[in-house]
Amino acid sequence: MPPRLKFAILASTAILAACAPMPSTPQSTMSFFVTSANPGQGGDLGGLAGADAYCQKLAASAKAGNKNWRAYLSAAPSASSPAVHARERIGRGPWQNASGVVVATSVEDLHGPANRLNKQNSLTEKGGVVSGRVDTVNMHDILTGSTPDGRLATLASDTTCGNWTKSAEGSAIVGHHDRDGTNPDPVANVSWNASHGTRGCGMAALKSTGGAGLMYCFAAN
Repeated sequence: MPPRLKFAILASTAILAACAPMPSTPQSTMSFFVTSANPGQGGDLGGLAGADAYCQKLAASAKAGNKNWRAYLSAAPSASSPAVHARERIGRGPWQNASGVVVATSVEDLHGPANRLNKQNSLTEKGGVVSGRVDTVNMHDILTGSTPDGRLATLASDTTCGNWTKSAEGSAIVGHHDRDGTNPDPVANVSWNASHGTRGCGMAALKSTGGAGLMYCFAAN
């Protein structure tokens, strides 16, 4: 084959390859996870909008950003908005973790006794297991601001770290992702979303209570 013809063929092949559509990146089927870390300001998550954006960011890093992600958080009423209940902002389900395990089939199932949320199934967006009460570092407290049925907790003056804008004074209701604890109330003791309040809203206070400022994230679509 003449050198010029061979070069022309190779050049044409390269151009066609460059113009060919790139294969799409497979998206994860994950629709539930526990955040692998706090955004950095303790209970100050930038409000509900900031918390949702953080869930979306972590989901995108795990190739699940094609879904509409929401943080499982409740918020107190303000002059500009009514109370927000966590159960009403996360879609209908079902939801599955990074390993494909369905943790709940519906909102009702999620807040009922048959959900599969526990230490083994409440995985991070990376598919990792979050340490619990029996581990060297306890991180089982998960921020929710909610009651066991997923509505705004109102038994204290502050149950949401100032609607997720405080990083010092204040408190937030947390659940135990490992369904383990030492609270006097045996029901709250095993609640994944409503176990007790924190000692404050800063990272040090959250850690001293038994957590790391982590959240639950659910795909709402």
